[in-house]
Amino acid sequence: MNKMELVEHIVAETELSKTAAAAVIDAIVGGITKALKKGDDVRLVGFGTFSVKKRAAGKGRNPATGASIKIPASKNARFKAGTALKAALNKK
Repeated sequence: MNKMELVEHIVAETELSKTAAAAVIDAIVGGITKALKKGDDVRLVGFGTFSVKKRAAGKGRNPATGASIKIPASKNARFKAGTALKAALNKK
């Protein structure tokens, strides 16, 4: 499902216009991004938790040349599914 398909789903389930539904999605994604940038976790009960994982710097190799390269430290977003979401996915 892409963003436009999600907008269509929201429009079908609610009385919102396509523009309003797209604005809601943008606001949710923006809010989650802002919280993660501050280092906060975002917990959506029944759905899951978004968090930030720090990765240490390291060394790697360029596979084409074999040269050693430095891999800088970085932060990555993580998602852990909640119990209700896991149950819904595994329900037969």
